[in-house]
Amino acid sequence: MGKETERKFLVRNNDFKSQGKPVFIRQGYLNSDRERVVRVRIMGRAAFLTVKGISRGLTRKEFEYAIPVADAGELLGLCEKPLIEKDRYLVEYKGFTWAVDVFHGENEGLVLAEIELESAGQSFELPAWAGAEVSGDPKYFNARLIKEPFKNW
Repeated sequence: MGKETERKFLVRNNDFKSQGKPVFIRQGYLNSDRERVVRVRIMGRAAFLTVKGISRGLTRKEFEYAIPVADAGELLGLCEKPLIEKDRYLVEYKGFTWAVDVFHGENEGLVLAEIELESAGQSFELPAWAGAEVSGDPKYFNARLIKEPFKNW
């Protein structure tokens, strides 16, 4: 069974951008129900279908499958609107890979960093560019951003 344990943080500044080039992501939700989400994502030249269960603290079930990019493009047309568009930077820091997402479109101006952990209690050091933790705040979940975009906050 797949599981995901992640923590999410606001980003204070653009210092993370020195780590490399971003990958553009377009993603949408075929189902954004609180109990389960079904996400379609095109990330660069790869595409994925992901099913996530309800969060229990910082952990939830996650199942991700590679799919053809052409199929993902068709599925995005069936997704709830608006789609999520963002640039993702993968930043190595003190033994961990951070995913820093710079949002576009309806969520322009939002920048979030997330770190995946082996367990909820695993320790790590915050980079200087990481700000307040928002892991427990559902308004920062990507599936929620399609219903309540950042531009409307």
